Amino acid sequence: MNGPVLEARHIGKRFPDQMHIPVLSDISFTVGRGEFVSVMGKSGCGKSTLLYILSTMDTDYEGELLIDGELMTGKKSGRLAEVRNEKIGFVFQFHYLLNEFTVLKNVMLPGLKLDKYSEKEIEARAMKWLDVLQIKQLATKMPNQLSGGEKQRVAIARALINDPLIIMGDEPTGNLDKKNSNIVLDIFKNLSDEFGQTLFIVTHDPDFAEHTSRIIEMEDGMIIHQKNSARR
Repeated sequence: MNGPVLEARHIGKRFPDQMHIPVLSDISFTVGRGEFVSVMGKSGCGKSTLLYILSTMDTDYEGELLIDGELMTGKKSGRLAEVRNEKIGFVFQFHYLLNEFTVLKNVMLPGLKLDKYSEKEIEARAMKWLDVLQIKQLATKMPNQLSGGEKQRVAIARALINDPLIIMGDEPTGNLDKKNSNIVLDIFKNLSDEFGQTLFIVTHDPDFAEHTSRIIEMEDGMIIHQKNSARR
């Protein structure tokens, strides 16, 4: 398919105990294949709430959400879980690695869960991404032996293991120093430019956003501005 990877149509959100206050209002946009999109806004503007709706983890909203041309709104939880595992890779502020498993096994876990390839193939795919991210030498290490920046790179490799249509990130550099933030940004740019990976990243960092292809600015639960950045 050549249509958009993700499409939001008039998304709205209210919390049950505050129905008179909209958290999100009339959010509409599309994300094309290979786009590197960032969402900017002050704390409390609704950007993380929007991300959880777009990732199908929050189903209590108004409007419509389409991923890869398929309407997600109203779908049963089982189908939503399949879409998340097969088509969406997640990178959060905190890495959420499992300390009882090696780096290699942590990266393999979503692939084993998807059960689309043999374990040997999944291991080869995991090693490929660890190599691309220049952390192949960490494959046998345990998470508690890694630095914060290394852990985040492992989390990115894990997000890539199932060849997702889109990677969604919630402040993926928010817990990193400047050096490691730049490393993660360079990884994302490379994934977009060299691998055609679609990325949708919530960030509070204007320097990060300026290196993405499009910036969506939010305020009080609404999109107030969209612009192509200087990168393109």
